[in-house]
Amino acid sequence: MFDYKLLSALNAIIENQSFELAAKKLFISQSAISQRIKTLEEAVGQPIVIRSQPIMPTLAGEKLLSHYKKVQQLESELLPNLLPEKPLKPLNIAIAVNADSLATWFIKAITPVVARELIELNIIIEHENTTIDKLRSGEAIGAVSTVESPLKGYRSFLLGKMEYCLVSSNSFKRKYFAKGVTKQTLKMAPAISYDHKDDMHTAYIAKHFKLAATEYYCHTVKSSEAFVGLAKAGVAYCLLPKLQIEEELASGALIDLCPDKQLIRTMYWHSWVLVKGVNKSLSQEIIKTGQALLS
Repeated sequence: MFDYKLLSALNAIIENQSFELAAKKLFISQSAISQRIKTLEEAVGQPIVIRSQPIMPTLAGEKLLSHYKKVQQLESELLPNLLPEKPLKPLNIAIAVNADSLATWFIKAITPVVARELIELNIIIEHENTTIDKLRSGEAIGAVSTVESPLKGYRSFLLGKMEYCLVSSNSFKRKYFAKGVTKQTLKMAPAISYDHKDDMHTAYIAKHFKLAATEYYCHTVKSSEAFVGLAKAGVAYCLLPKLQIEEELASGALIDLCPDKQLIRTMYWHSWVLVKGVNKSLSQEIIKTGQALLS
């Protein structure tokens, strides 16, 4: 039998990335929250927290967090039905999603449920191939991912395909690609990447132009919307979802540099098999909207 005060301490530490802030959230002292972690580690017979930056759960800690999150979801769905006269408390829902989905179709998917229900939403932005790790660690209860196979206790649903194209402004094309997009012209043209973990651009250039990431330079900007702004401003070229830039492509504000070289990512939605109530409604809206908007 678990003492859920101990599990809530673990959850608060991982969410706040600080023992001090976690203690304040739980209205206890820092020494008390440290003691709770120590007690939990003694109970399971192994460490549950890696005291690093960022603070990370161990494999055992991930399993405990995942269990705690699932129990929270079940309780949040059950209590309003058992105690309808009590004041409602927002249902906390954590979802992991990639930046491109968030910038295109995901907001439209979640809006009906978020507008209707009392929800405290935590959207965790991760790369599309690593969002599923947030389910594994217990930080999220659902995820948009390029990974098809679900984790144990979860189900995956096909959403559709997200099509990317390499774009720039007309002025940028004239300045850097007047002789075409080639291995040589790419070496002098500034690109944009989301961060050092983002391999989409480098994989695309390597596949189509046999050019290594060290052979050209690339800005780092952690915003899908900023990609569009920088490309339209004529200071860089980049890969963008066609769904995000339909108006820009139609108006000529952005040009598809390589219409014969597209990149397609298949997207899936992962959710807990026991999802119900508000979580189930949210999951259904994400699946319905994703399948309707993704090609």
